[in-house]
Amino acid sequence: MLDAAIWVGYAWADEPRNRAIALVTGSDADAVSAGAERLARGFWEARSGFAFVAPTDSLDGALDRALASSARPFFISDSGDNPTAGGSGDMSWGLTRLLARPEFQHDDSPVVLYASVPGPEAVATAVAAGVGATVTVTAGAEVDFAHAGPITLTGVVHSIFEGDRNAETEVVIRVGGVYAILTKRRKPYHHEHDFTDLGLDPRSAAVVIVKIGYLEPELFDLSADWILALTPGGVDQDLVRLGHHRIRRPMFPFDEGDFEPDLSARWIPASDQPLDGADE
Repeated sequence: MLDAAIWVGYAWADEPRNRAIALVTGSDADAVSAGAERLARGFWEARSGFAFVAPTDSLDGALDRALASSARPFFISDSGDNPTAGGSGDMSWGLTRLLARPEFQHDDSPVVLYASVPGPEAVATAVAAGVGATVTVTAGAEVDFAHAGPITLTGVVHSIFEGDRNAETEVVIRVGGVYAILTKRRKPYHHEHDFTDLGLDPRSAAVVIVKIGYLEPELFDLSADWILALTPGGVDQDLVRLGHHRIRRPMFPFDEGDFEPDLSARWIPASDQPLDGADE
């Protein structure tokens, strides 16, 4: 036996070949088959033991919990639009929900940092107006508009940063207590300097919302508390909500009830390649 591995599949792809497999390679067909079946059985029997790496809630629920907490800064993952997991990164849904909350609509409201929404035209308008100017700009939802269209916001240009290798140009628009980061190109926010470069201090903020799943180590160490918000988007962590209709059924966790998958191994001699597209 040369190698044994679990291929977990890509849960957000609605394709017949998208499912987990146990793949074992070696020269002894009996040993390889037995190993594959043992690994597959162990994976199947452990299915109910998998859990998220943090508490989960809706975005509104996470904001309620953040406001009720004394932990600062309180981080919230806007996980459904995580650009490093396959999301478009340009959804406006999270920022739209945030700005609709009355708790954050005044200058003396708790400070919330939101990263981020792409909007090249919005960024150009803010750069032309300059820091301190009041602008009305529209951004987001050029790629993913399934849950919300472009967002229009009126606020004060807090800062401008040019030369970022991902975003190229970033601006911060303050609307009440919300400091919304808009970018020329989409960008993941994984480090403290991603905020301090923009004149923002995440350590003193009440809430920091990032489009990410699990927190990167630097942000995890920075956070006083953290919730993973199960928000909509291309990589929605609420898999059942996505509405798959092309996958091979039944499949966990999409189907309830007591069913047993076929965990018998299929030996594929090397001469029978390729494995590309293999579904067993």
